[in-house]
Amino acid sequence: MTHDTTNYIDVFDDMRIETRDGVTLSARVWMPRGVAATPLPAILEILPYRKRDGTAARDATTHAQFAQHDYVCLRVDLRGAGESEGLFDDEYSEQELCDVEDTIAWIAAQPWCSGAVGIMGISWGGFNGLQVAARRPDALKAVITLCSSVDRYADDIHYKGGCQLTENIGWAATAMSWFSMPPDPKLVGESWRDTWLERLENTPFLISDWLTHAARDDYWKHGSVCEDFTQIEAPVLSIAGWHDGYRNTPTKLLEGDTSGPVKAIIGPWNHKYPHIAAPEPRMDFVNEALRWWDHWLKGVPNGVEADPDCRVYVMDGIAPQGSYEERPGKWIGLPEWPAPQIATKTYQLGDGSLGKDTMTSPTSVETRSTCGRAFGEYFPFGFGPGELPEDQRNDDALSACFETDSLSKSMTILGATEARLSISANQTFGQMVVRLCDVAPDGASTLITFGLLNLRYRDGFETSSALEPEQVYDITLQLDQAAYVVPEGHRLRLAISPSYWPFIWPERGDVTLSISAGNLHLPTLQSSEGLSWTPPVGPAPVEAITKTVKDGEERKLWETDGGQDRLTIFGDHGEVEFIEHGLRVASVVQEVWIVDHDDVTTARVKIDWDRSMARGDFAVSTRVSMEMHCDAEAYYVTAHLTAREGEHCVFEREFHDRVCRDPSNNQ
Repeated sequence: MTHDTTNYIDVFDDMRIETRDGVTLSARVWMPRGVAATPLPAILEILPYRKRDGTAARDATTHAQFAQHDYVCLRVDLRGAGESEGLFDDEYSEQELCDVEDTIAWIAAQPWCSGAVGIMGISWGGFNGLQVAARRPDALKAVITLCSSVDRYADDIHYKGGCQLTENIGWAATAMSWFSMPPDPKLVGESWRDTWLERLENTPFLISDWLTHAARDDYWKHGSVCEDFTQIEAPVLSIAGWHDGYRNTPTKLLEGDTSGPVKAIIGPWNHKYPHIAAPEPRMDFVNEALRWWDHWLKGVPNGVEADPDCRVYVMDGIAPQGSYEERPGKWIGLPEWPAPQIATKTYQLGDGSLGKDTMTSPTSVETRSTCGRAFGEYFPFGFGPGELPEDQRNDDALSACFETDSLSKSMTILGATEARLSISANQTFGQMVVRLCDVAPDGASTLITFGLLNLRYRDGFETSSALEPEQVYDITLQLDQAAYVVPEGHRLRLAISPSYWPFIWPERGDVTLSISAGNLHLPTLQSSEGLSWTPPVGPAPVEAITKTVKDGEERKLWETDGGQDRLTIFGDHGEVEFIEHGLRVASVVQEVWIVDHDDVTTARVKIDWDRSMARGDFAVSTRVSMEMHCDAEAYYVTAHLTAREGEHCVFEREFHDRVCRDPSNNQ
């Protein structure tokens, strides 16, 4: 235990929580003094990203601050991660959700807890917070979920619109790397080595499962709270960022029939907590969260229940860049969602036009291996250049495009744009990528929003159905939520393509799509009068808990050689030492994505993750090398996991699998 003499907070580095099967989870706990006399509400965050080193710096900016306002705060490692016992099996598994339920019940039963528990988290922790809320544990009284999804299949890191995201393999490699590290010997003693080897021996090959479940089956329905929103009773504050891959959840929750109240905040941020996110302006997450906790966990009458349903940052249309320090715009608060201030504006597709005439002949577009270079990253973290969508004009040139005339006045798009298209393909398969762009007078094209659809899932994501070549299908596709001002004098461009590498995995061959008719339905804000909202800004800086041992380096390089495109992404995250306990950690990742110009089925990737921990005589490291390639029938995946203690190799294992593209062949 350590002691914060300034703020009268005791910090327990390894408090043990016993689950129903006897496995104990490790918690770092910030506890205000005096809780024995006056029990306090508790705030839980539970995820696998290693509280000792992985999220420690971030936790100092949240849990340590909440504790100063009379909350007991717990940051718990999931089973099989950090200093927790047991073995990890899969993300959001039944075992995980049972452990979260057990943790909530254990907290509520402690003499220092008032019986009221709140759960919060971003990404993984944002997911399991919603998922456990749908299971209605008695003590759970409030939820704050950030950068999460209500739909594990249609709107997650694995598949989107039935298309396989390349992040599927990227995340599999990252997860294997995270789970390859041992507990800290300083906390668990000599048992660390046995625990480490047991974890390594039981490492799951997650990409195999994720590829096998290519349709929306029970595997993905588990943990998808959209299956029944009514199960969520606890009040939910949902926070998202326009520059994150998870931007639809706040409005999905507002539109869902949850049993409890929902409030939403969507800012201009990437995949981070809004007080440390980019681009600016940031928001004081701590004080906004405290309003939520104070009301629902302590009963403070501070009016959060009367806050606008949906508080959004409407971004001004500006030139496209791979990163921004700041996005100009303004905050508004919509008292209710769906908002009566939003009306639908419809544009008909013409011969290359939007809203000017009707189509006289179909517009065709074919697979191009170089279409998709400008998208950026599915999850921008602020780690390096080129994470955000860049100028779209080269991708537009490889797509079927439809444009408006120059706008006579600015237009504010707020909500989910819908494209209704009559479309055919020359194959039994096909993907459709639909992008909405803001085209400036100088020709620069800025991505506003996009949507994906695997046309074999045109009738729903549960069953894959072959296309009849050349048959026209009427397709409705909802694009991602957006809040964006298209300036006066700019044009709107709808761009449609059957490929988008390296954002989505290519189809099983080249495809030509033909668009014969269509309409675009834009949600437009008619007036923002009286809707201004001012978020809390800050918070005050937190004293650093690490010191830099070695600086990091980020690189992103496109190369073309002999009819082949190669993208190399390199990230050296440097090395840091934790001031309090002396642990040094470092990690390096390199991804190489390759595709041949004349055959998209040659697409392949190799991902290498190196991770290390050291203190004194303790020094361990792991390497994960994962590869994936495909042909017209199947995906082929391999992985090599190596672990070292000092220079000595203590573990080595190979993984490999072949998974058919057609889900019915994987039964």
